[in-house]
Amino acid sequence: MSLLKKSFFNTAAVVCATALIFGPSAPALAEKDAKKPDAPQAQPAALAKEAGSAILLDAATGTVLFEKNSHEKLPPASVTKVMTMLLIMDAVKDGKVKFEDKIRTSEYAASMGGSQIFLEPGEEMTLDEMFKGIAVASANDAAVAVAEHIAGSEQEFVAMMNKRAQELGCADTHFNNVNGLPTDNHYTSAHDLAIMSRELLKHEGVTKYTAVYEDHLRKSSAKPFWLVNTNKLVKFYNGMDGLKTGYTAEAKYCLSATAERNGFRLVAVVMGEPTSPTRNAEISQMMDYGFANYKSEVLYKQGEVVEKVKIDKGKIAELPLVANDTVGILMKKGEKKEAYQKLVALKEDIKAPVKKGQVIGQVTVKQGEKEVAKVDLVAGVDVGEANMWELFKRTVEKWMTFGE
Repeated sequence: MSLLKKSFFNTAAVVCATALIFGPSAPALAEKDAKKPDAPQAQPAALAKEAGSAILLDAATGTVLFEKNSHEKLPPASVTKVMTMLLIMDAVKDGKVKFEDKIRTSEYAASMGGSQIFLEPGEEMTLDEMFKGIAVASANDAAVAVAEHIAGSEQEFVAMMNKRAQELGCADTHFNNVNGLPTDNHYTSAHDLAIMSRELLKHEGVTKYTAVYEDHLRKSSAKPFWLVNTNKLVKFYNGMDGLKTGYTAEAKYCLSATAERNGFRLVAVVMGEPTSPTRNAEISQMMDYGFANYKSEVLYKQGEVVEKVKIDKGKIAELPLVANDTVGILMKKGEKKEAYQKLVALKEDIKAPVKKGQVIGQVTVKQGEKEVAKVDLVAGVDVGEANMWELFKRTVEKWMTFGE
């Protein structure tokens, strides 16, 4: 028999009710494009006047707070490295590489022009050092060296970048290199960069690098290299801790930025700005607008356990279900906070075996009849089938605890 489970929460408390479990006749659970809350209707005309394209969104919910030509396809210059950094962080999370790993520089990687840390052919640095070079100094040579280490070649890494963009729903994007140096058929949009940046920020360790204002590489060598962050706002804007700048003559001045205050994180992107000071000023104005007018509340982080469910004939009796994305609610400052509902919908008859990451259900957040967030719930672990002895032991344990 299906159960209905709802949770109502307000500023002070979370009040639990019942959960909805449904079978195959219900809408598909695995749809990739989770419905986002409606964007605020008022678009402040004074923002991003000089930018060719711009967007501001709440990192917790993905809600767009402001946009201007946000889907226009433009060259991103070194803001390309948002996706490069995302794939590196993904590889670290998946255990494919470690920050302690030594990365060897190929002749091709060392030949990169533009922003660089002047790697020599054959020179080795740890991934930690090279990632710092990419995040802080926008090092084109380090970006290629790491890409080659992870994928075998820059071309293979670029294929991974385009695949990841497609998975994120970035329809305005096509990459042709890992660092954003001028090349044909290399473009993205402010909207897509904001989506990539939001995804990158789910790796909590990334701001350890992107927030660095200055540091050194090769500290113990005869040729130490001084790193200074290309994003000056990490020093001069309250709460700014990333992410990535970019400039070429074609792209002009670009920036994907993020800042957090009191647990409320914003992502702002501008492309095609005429000067660096204008870029920084217009990003700051967008951030000021967001912090002055809105606040958000994270309910579940990506990977956080939302529910535990019984699993039939599994090696473990309960399966932890985790949020496949961040779940949050956005509020306008000064408005009375209304009650929200949390609806958890699960497939019926969850049986082993189950693969980690397998979609088991969804969690939906609603305000009245309005849906404000929806993400998949996925299996938090692999669960194999229990053998007869394991099932017998479990049955005996139930008998022994019955009536206690």
